[in-house]
Amino acid sequence: MSDKPVLEFFDNPRPERDYTITIRCPEFTSVCPKTGHPDFGTITIEYIPEAKCLELKALKYYMQSYRDKGIFYERLTNEILDDLAAGCEPRWMKITASFTPRGGITTDVVAETSAEMGKK
Repeated sequence: MSDKPVLEFFDNPRPERDYTITIRCPEFTSVCPKTGHPDFGTITIEYIPEAKCLELKALKYYMQSYRDKGIFYERLTNEILDDLAAGCEPRWMKITASFTPRGGITTDVVAETSAEMGKK
């Protein structure tokens, strides 16, 4: 979508090695499309980079772009995965979206992809 900030990347300093990067965004907010109420949660990004790594300042602005967006948890988790994986083409990536309780119910949505999955 054109209303999202542009994600930025930098060269992986050790592309010959598998290592995992974990990024936590504990102040994530979006809006419930049914009620219009805010949703609060933590987005955790885990990935094994290939040639590129995520640049954090641009990622912060990207995550903030969801603040006023009405979107279900399942769609936003998969949308984030699609956007990030398309940009850095990791060996493996997993997004975990963990939302705070609403009405006594918590929700975690997990989506992942890998280079092998993309070849199928």
